[in-house]
Amino acid sequence: MKNSFRRLAALTAGMLMTQCAALADTISFNGVVDAGDTYEIYAPIGGTVGSVGVEPGQNVSAGDVLAEIKTTRVYATESGTVTGIFGQPGDSAETVAEKYGAVMYIEGESVYTISASTDNAYDATENKFVHVGEEVYLSCYSDGSHTGTGIITGVQGTDYTVEVRSGEFLVGEKVNVYRGEGTSSSQRIGRGDLTRKNPTPVTTSGSIVAFAVENGDSVRRGDLLFETLDGDFDGLYMSGTQIVSDLDGTVAQVNLEQGARVEKDGVAAVIYPAGSMRIAAQVAEADLGSIAVGDAVSIELIWNQDEEIAYQGVISMISAIANETAGADNMDAAEVTYDVYIDFTPDEYTRYGMSAVINTLEPQTVGEAADDAQD
Repeated sequence: MKNSFRRLAALTAGMLMTQCAALADTISFNGVVDAGDTYEIYAPIGGTVGSVGVEPGQNVSAGDVLAEIKTTRVYATESGTVTGIFGQPGDSAETVAEKYGAVMYIEGESVYTISASTDNAYDATENKFVHVGEEVYLSCYSDGSHTGTGIITGVQGTDYTVEVRSGEFLVGEKVNVYRGEGTSSSQRIGRGDLTRKNPTPVTTSGSIVAFAVENGDSVRRGDLLFETLDGDFDGLYMSGTQIVSDLDGTVAQVNLEQGARVEKDGVAAVIYPAGSMRIAAQVAEADLGSIAVGDAVSIELIWNQDEEIAYQGVISMISAIANETAGADNMDAAEVTYDVYIDFTPDEYTRYGMSAVINTLEPQTVGEAADDAQD
């Protein structure tokens, strides 16, 4: 009986010691949902931001468009035929123009021009004065077999220029110019040499993004010809005007603003990769002995003032470098803490920045201690 009493007393004392030790080793501390990793999205080309399609906190998938770079559109200044395209998407418009004179050319509907003078006008005062925009009648000087119409496009002293609008002529022949219709000598306001009108060069600055026309196409004044944007494409390879996400995740930061400039290879956005959530916390130096890497913990996320959700986690890292922060109760005192990170499996309710309460688990329950003692 006495031995049995001693065994029961030893068992009870052991249970109490185990329970006290378990309570002493169990601690609670606070943390927040943090990102274990970040990923930077770089702008593939510089230019002016035309639109931004995401905001911080928004979930994105790989391939989603984060922003669009604004392009410069080049339009036809006259009607005619596209007679040459010397660039291609990705090329620098300036470099192409240096080599070929322009990115493309347009051969206008009017292909002839006359350099005329009033020196050969009929001897009347009114025939010595011509006006820009005046419509005229044309007839070849040799035999009058070639006729047509034109418009005066420039005047300088007694010299003026006529753009041929209709009729068939031979390059290099002399042409009489008449005011009004017909070839009455009293209406002659001059004579000039007919030459081929040069095709109109079309160029601009920036890198070529895309063409809207092909060589030989007929265009009307105001038609879109091609688009460019600022900056150079890598290796003259046109990589597009969109900035896209490379991975699934959550937008942490957007460094883009509509109308502002973004530099090539600049950080356009920062993404938290999907699955990178963890708990970041700080533990007081006095409690370091109660935790270790690999310890299981319980986590309570406060996602609603009236509701908490419990998760299981594992301590994945304890920093070896201390933080010094002012004590909450005494601003003159300093409390040494250490960063602790905890891996866990988030769900659809989990959000970055959520407050968390972490509780270490008891290494052994009282019942388990009693069973071990009996064995």
